[in-house]
Amino acid sequence: MRSRAFSWIWKSWMMKSFLVPMLAVLSFAVAQGQDLKSFEQRTTTKVLPNGLTLIVCERPEAPVFSFSTFIDAGDVNDPSGESGLAHMFEHLAFKGTSEIGTKDYAAEKVALAKVEAANDAYEAEYLKQVGRDEKKLAELHKAFVEAQAEAEKYVIPNQFTEVADANGAHDLNAGTGLDETQFYWSMPENRLELWAWLESGRLSDTVPREFYKERDVVFEERRMRTDSNPIGRLYEQLVATAYVAHNYGRSGVGWPSELSQINATEAMAFHKKYYVGGDIVVAVVGDVKASEAMPMLEKYFSKVPGGPKPEDMTTVEPKQFAEKSVIIREQTQPFYVEGYHRPSYRNPDDAVYDAIQDIMSNGRVSRMYRSLVEQQQIAAEAAGFSPYPGDKYPSLFAFAAVPLPGHTPAQMREAIHKEIEKLKTADVTDAELQMYKTRARADLLRGLADNQGLANALSEYQTRYGDWRELFLQLDRVDKVTKADIRRVANQVFVASNRTSAEIDTETPAAAAKNDGGAK
Repeated sequence: MRSRAFSWIWKSWMMKSFLVPMLAVLSFAVAQGQDLKSFEQRTTTKVLPNGLTLIVCERPEAPVFSFSTFIDAGDVNDPSGESGLAHMFEHLAFKGTSEIGTKDYAAEKVALAKVEAANDAYEAEYLKQVGRDEKKLAELHKAFVEAQAEAEKYVIPNQFTEVADANGAHDLNAGTGLDETQFYWSMPENRLELWAWLESGRLSDTVPREFYKERDVVFEERRMRTDSNPIGRLYEQLVATAYVAHNYGRSGVGWPSELSQINATEAMAFHKKYYVGGDIVVAVVGDVKASEAMPMLEKYFSKVPGGPKPEDMTTVEPKQFAEKSVIIREQTQPFYVEGYHRPSYRNPDDAVYDAIQDIMSNGRVSRMYRSLVEQQQIAAEAAGFSPYPGDKYPSLFAFAAVPLPGHTPAQMREAIHKEIEKLKTADVTDAELQMYKTRARADLLRGLADNQGLANALSEYQTRYGDWRELFLQLDRVDKVTKADIRRVANQVFVASNRTSAEIDTETPAAAAKNDGGAK
């Protein structure tokens, strides 16, 4: 499983001479209690009656704590026709509740209802395929804007974050992935109850405050990350082509026509379904005593609506039986990427995929870097990465390369295939396999070194496996990876019929003008 705890630091640990120092670091870390037994003694887990799971790990080295709230719902869970909804809650979570961020919530609630009614009326006219009245549409849009302005009068901007910041919050942030939504920050230990009130409040008492303003912000994120970014567009087309059934093939940030039309009513329905206790794990790590903290945390987080974990996605991507490709021609940097379907993190060979990625891509001693960048000098960057675009469901193992001037995507493709063929026809070396296993252990320990990294890992592994201890048990699978496993998986997965490629071919201005019909 490619988790935050196992996210390789690509530019680090690049020389074989680091192997002995790394082993020394591992030995020291184990001596300091960075092992499963030590964590079991310091970690308390409790499932509340509403289904929400609390994890408290005592680490009293400094008078601070970090937390991670992990919701098992992300972009992949957006309902059909409503892509972008999961991302909206990353934004709404900082807008406050009925108690924070408002001057008068009773009046604001009435104003927000009027905003929603005005939006519904405007959308109904806008979406008419036949007979749309442009004058009426303009009037309805004006009414919608005025309703938003009225609701805005009750808003206290940024009050949630200001309260947190004023009480010592550090690295206050959130993220929406395809598979999850996560909230996190660090705080002084004497602010634990204030944090519990804030965090439980925004989970249980969500208000769609400034929803349409934030929808515009998310739409701008799409413009920057995808529409105005050639590589962003290429990756979006790659997964859209590779997947024919599963939601991984949809735009993560949202398709423009859907993102521009999602509304607050739909958002609150999404929240009601997925922001329930059974779908949430909250991990707290730092200078806290579980015997004192757990009753208080239970008091606040019991407010989160109960309910069973939502049903898992049942759509299974069918086997790909023919090679597929995407070519974008425009005046920009050439680029090449290809992806092969692979199983999810629960597959017994998950660690084998990690080993292949490490050997092919981890730093300047990796095969792809040495071959394409150093020896052939045809690429500026070359790497493999997996899983992509998510890891909860079967995903892709991808390889990508950026050609140097004078070289083409076709050359990147050929060079990548030669490196893949070596994996399929000859064993990796003992040194390569040992370096992977050593780096895996070192990366785990680095991830556990600070409170935030540990909180992230505990919440994710508790969600994905039902037991945070799997974080340590993963290393057993790493140990068992063999050279024969790598050859076997490479031959099974890296075949033409399972491949989807995408490339940017740089177009000259003259060719671009010709393709546009010579328009000026």
